[in-house]
Amino acid sequence: MGVHGLTTLMEKNQKVYRDVRCRGSRLVIDGCNLLYALYFDSGLEQNHGGEYASFEVLIEKFIRALRDCSISPYVVLDGGSDPTDKKLQEVTRRAEKRIKRANRAAVRGGREDILPALAKVVLLQTLARLEVRFAQCYGEADREVAALAKEWRCPVLSGDSDFYVFDLPAGILPLSYFCWEDVQRSGSQSFIRCRSYNTSSFSILFGVQKQMLPAFAALAGNDYVKLEGTELARFGPQGTGRTSHLEWLLRWLRDFQWPSEALEAALGLMEDLSVDRRAELLRGLHLGMEEYQIPSSSLSRFFIDETPPPPPEEQDWGLVPQWTRLPLSQGRLSSEVLDVLLLKRKSLRIPVDRGDSPSAHLASRPLRQVMYGLLLGNGKEVQERDREGLQLKLIQVGTAFTKSSRGLVLPSLHQVEPPKRLKVLLEALQVSEEPLSRLPPPLRLPVAATCYWLQSAVPPPEEELLGALLLGLSAGNTGRLSAEGTGGPGEARTSSTTCVRRHVGVSHSFNQWQSCLEVSIQLNQLLGFPLPEPQIARLFEGTLVHQLVRRMKSGRKVSVENKPLIEKLYKTCQNVVNQFHTQETSENQKTQKNSETLDTLQSQNTHKILEAQEKTSPLQRRPLDELTPDLQRLFLLNEDEATEARSSIRVQEDLRLCEMVSVRYRAKGGRNKSKH
Repeated sequence: MGVHGLTTLMEKNQKVYRDVRCRGSRLVIDGCNLLYALYFDSGLEQNHGGEYASFEVLIEKFIRALRDCSISPYVVLDGGSDPTDKKLQEVTRRAEKRIKRANRAAVRGGREDILPALAKVVLLQTLARLEVRFAQCYGEADREVAALAKEWRCPVLSGDSDFYVFDLPAGILPLSYFCWEDVQRSGSQSFIRCRSYNTSSFSILFGVQKQMLPAFAALAGNDYVKLEGTELARFGPQGTGRTSHLEWLLRWLRDFQWPSEALEAALGLMEDLSVDRRAELLRGLHLGMEEYQIPSSSLSRFFIDETPPPPPEEQDWGLVPQWTRLPLSQGRLSSEVLDVLLLKRKSLRIPVDRGDSPSAHLASRPLRQVMYGLLLGNGKEVQERDREGLQLKLIQVGTAFTKSSRGLVLPSLHQVEPPKRLKVLLEALQVSEEPLSRLPPPLRLPVAATCYWLQSAVPPPEEELLGALLLGLSAGNTGRLSAEGTGGPGEARTSSTTCVRRHVGVSHSFNQWQSCLEVSIQLNQLLGFPLPEPQIARLFEGTLVHQLVRRMKSGRKVSVENKPLIEKLYKTCQNVVNQFHTQETSENQKTQKNSETLDTLQSQNTHKILEAQEKTSPLQRRPLDELTPDLQRLFLLNEDEATEARSSIRVQEDLRLCEMVSVRYRAKGGRNKSKH
């Protein structure tokens, strides 16, 4: 993040900071930087899907420390991707590295700083519960953070080196020096020891004008200016370390008063540049500098009366309805919606998983397709950026609809009657309302997502995995749970890591569950919360759930506090899941029975079907007996039933193949199917 190597340069030159006491002021917080720093620096377990309850406690402690010192936090988070794709190259590079790190973590069990899938949701939910003011931007948050801090003349809390370049009246408080875990007292007042930085200190220490810092950042290379592979990579001494190169660049910049002069001089040192190439590089450098121009704040009014900010002037927001802006700003609607609407793209998170396993997001793709249908309408495609093996793949995915979502359009989606919005959600999850109504409201969505996971996960989850999940859901909402007989935290962590190495299928299956739950939450948000949003910190503790699976498989005991309540809720969850599973099994049995009654007809017409296949291309051929029983029934029974089933998101692809064969079958005399 930020200017490459600048944080290391600051650590080497400690005189640029001054020691201060933070208390009794506003504090604008870089939310995404806080998210990563709190989770990774705390030592929370990363490789088992997330320690969400522990993370929630950590966030609570952080906010309590601020409030004990009369500090008013305002948290600002990133939103959607940059529609201009200025950072796409850097985003792609990071995604490719993350895939490899996730594989190493899964294979070796070490810490590779892979953020659990639902950690951001936990942060937003905890901030909302604690009544902390926060805003989710439409795009990158850095300039909005700087604008708000400049208007309020208060410091910024962040570990992003980009903030060393912004000229802010109250400067920044680097997160690495913000000692919030050790609140101090002086008389009746509490304070947090920290260090403060401002551009004036930088200018004095390195002998450059403050206005030259954006030029320094652009020539040094940041997220918007990539020097690798360009002529600019040759600018400055070669073969030196990164810090030495930055120090040389700062010395070179001392002779300039204005950024434009420095950029022209830098390009002038490259004698072999053509006129066009020179102009192209100059445009890129100016683009990199523009990111440090602080605009007027669009969030100050939002923090006063929750008026959503206007959309960026340079972007076409015609596809983003007015009603979505407030929930987007409040964090009650995923910012990934903007990527789908503006870029027709969705970048899927990379969980800790072995590279030789399929992507965990395949299980939830049909759910995403329903969401894409609501956002974009019929006949559109979204580019999903997902893992295939150890490679980043770009996959075109079409929109899909449930029976009730067809005909709904995004501009008026918020006006649809709540019962119909609920019906769309339940149809997408392939569950019904009556069994779910027997559950406490906070568990209805996660149990529905669990039912969907049972049907879509490959391979099908083992009984112990379902039992551990349901026990975790039940205990998180009524009491506490522990795997009896474990030692201290270190022992539990080591033991569980060893277990996951031996049973990598458990982690992969839980990754699929989290993917299904995440998309369920996003779809529920888009539909205006027809079901209550569950508190993620009450649902899943990765290390504990893995330990429960191991103990259930070995027949060992599980220690439960508040046992009667947990057992009752666990049995209710189990009954609901079993009811849906029984219905699914019953439908499959009926389908199988219908299929068996058609065996004679199939054998009589086999030669006709094969003849039809011979006239199709090799990619289109598919013998009837290779179709699922459901599809055989759709192929051989009445046309109305097949037409209705076309809306099912589970069989769209196979139905297209089935219909292709059907056309050729009828052309060869298949009309006699009506006799059966």
